[in-house]
Amino acid sequence: MNKETCASSQKDPAKQTGQLKPWQIQRAKQLMLDNLDAHISVAAIAQACALSRSHFTRQFKKSTLVSPKEWMREQRILRGKQLLQTSRLLVAEIALECGFFDQSHFSRTFVQTEGVTPRAWKQNSQSPAL
Repeated sequence: MNKETCASSQKDPAKQTGQLKPWQIQRAKQLMLDNLDAHISVAAIAQACALSRSHFTRQFKKSTLVSPKEWMREQRILRGKQLLQTSRLLVAEIALECGFFDQSHFSRTFVQTEGVTPRAWKQNSQSPAL
């Protein structure tokens, strides 16, 4: 390794660790949040971060400890929980609002992450604490 290569890698900690730069993490997360109800591709997010899809995916996972798809799914479930608590929308409407294909897709994913159906979660979250 020559002096120039060594000096440039010391200046950029993201290059040394294989992680995204702070601006890339912020941009990627914001793009995903802005498109929760749409289906933005990982390739489009990677392009916005000036990286290839595979390189972006590896660095995102190293930076956040979850893949971009897992992070997006977590955000969709969080949004679904917010809507379950604060809106009068039907579960089917919430599913579409959060970017799921339909109510069944939302319910399956919700049960996998929360252990209960969206309806049961809503009922439990509205119950007064004893």
